[in-house]
Amino acid sequence: MACWLYEGMLMFGVVFIAGYLFGTLSQTRNALDNRHALQAFLFVVFGIYFVWFWSKGQTLAMKTWHIRLVDAAGRPVTQPRALARYVLSWLWLLPPLAGAALFHLDAAETSVIVLGWVAVWALLSRFHAQRQFLHDALAGTRLVSVPALPPKR
Repeated sequence: MACWLYEGMLMFGVVFIAGYLFGTLSQTRNALDNRHALQAFLFVVFGIYFVWFWSKGQTLAMKTWHIRLVDAAGRPVTQPRALARYVLSWLWLLPPLAGAALFHLDAAETSVIVLGWVAVWALLSRFHAQRQFLHDALAGTRLVSVPALPPKR
């Protein structure tokens, strides 16, 4: 979870740059204008970011925490498998957000539902035979620890 939080902080920079680029190119004057187009653009930008780094083995946060993404056989992940993992990883957020939109819940109720869903989703990994998250099991990927490299002299 620490890697996940660190990744979130790094993604803030990606969102800032992508949002600025989108706003500049689309000449958006109000934050609510083109909101859905911005969300779609960010979905694509996040996809490019994660698929690119996962197919190389690690994101910056994963390097920091000495975690590598491999397929079920321990080989490097291909871009199609990384894309599948990216799409499946949205199961962490899309079901509760869709439910909140369907039932027109306010921000506080949506927050409770999303946080509850994420907690349940995380706890479900404890019941998997290899303690994997469901999106990893479905995508045929797994996270492994890699030893830290000794410091260079």
